[in-house]
Amino acid sequence: MIAIVDYGMGNLKSVANVFKRLGADVAITREKEVILSSGAIVLPGVGAFGKCIENLEKLGLLAFLRKTILDGKPYLGICLGMQVLFENSEEAPGVKGMGIIRGGVPRFRGRIKVPHMGWNSIEVVKEAPVLKEIATGEHFYFVHSYYCLPEEDVTATRTEYGGGFASSIAKDNIFACQFHPEKSQRAGQALLKNFISINA
Repeated sequence: MIAIVDYGMGNLKSVANVFKRLGADVAITREKEVILSSGAIVLPGVGAFGKCIENLEKLGLLAFLRKTILDGKPYLGICLGMQVLFENSEEAPGVKGMGIIRGGVPRFRGRIKVPHMGWNSIEVVKEAPVLKEIATGEHFYFVHSYYCLPEEDVTATRTEYGGGFASSIAKDNIFACQFHPEKSQRAGQALLKNFISINA
């Protein structure tokens, strides 16, 4: 069973529906016992970094999720679910992220439209099981104004937008992506199928 974390934000049902269509057993939950008994955790995200951290803390899930991920539970973070793995974000000065990945989350700058919205391609720079049969040039759907800037070698894919940025990361039991696989049609479904098969 895959636990989709309900922290009062995000497109939980749309993510759950795609997983169900692909044959996965999923539970939208905020219960620690359910999360612990699951085969994998998914943290989708739409919204602000600070509010996400605040909600997770109010529900008693922030430290719990951090420990559960560090203990080796497979984790898929989507959009904001990727950003909260980092130490901090310019979107919420003074608010600490989980700090599982070294680095921060700056805002896009320069002569580009913000938010970065729509389809864009990826360059695969690091092999990861979740990216099996997903090649450089595949297109995914993005909606974000902030991007992750890792300070360790975890970048799995890069995407060009006013310069290259880490559009996904992979480290041990963690895979997280800035794009939305649930909105990315064939390529997104391929990625989610890989995640399901790895954690079945």
